[in-house]
Amino acid sequence: MTETHHRPAAYTAEQGRATGLYLFAAVMLLLVGLLEVLRGIMGIAGGDVFVTSPDHVFRFDLTGWSWIHLALGLLAALVAVALFQAARWARVAGVAVAGFVVVACFLSLPYAPLWSVVVLALSGFVVRALCVVPHGRRASR
Repeated sequence: MTETHHRPAAYTAEQGRATGLYLFAAVMLLLVGLLEVLRGIMGIAGGDVFVTSPDHVFRFDLTGWSWIHLALGLLAALVAVALFQAARWARVAGVAVAGFVVVACFLSLPYAPLWSVVVLALSGFVVRALCVVPHGRRASR
């Protein structure tokens, strides 16, 4: 007698949503990484890209922050590649890196307000998408 295993439709739909969110998070984290790398390069290269004013509450060296953004961007891109490969550690690392990007963008908000808000929003989506994947299930492609 041949056994046939059928999955309930709810499980399949739930797994499909989880996989979609997981891949969404990987793509968005890759995008955040690329934007952070570009932001770091722009700050290191100098020029008139960023607004500088002595009246900001958070007074940080723009070049130093640019190196931080560059490093976070490279780290975010590497974690995104690991997310595409469904590495178990990448989900936790993705939430952590996106959280650090949120903090870095918040602190550098006075230098590039629109850019910071966009990257903040994308990083928030990454955190949410990586946190709603059901625990114990590995999102597969």
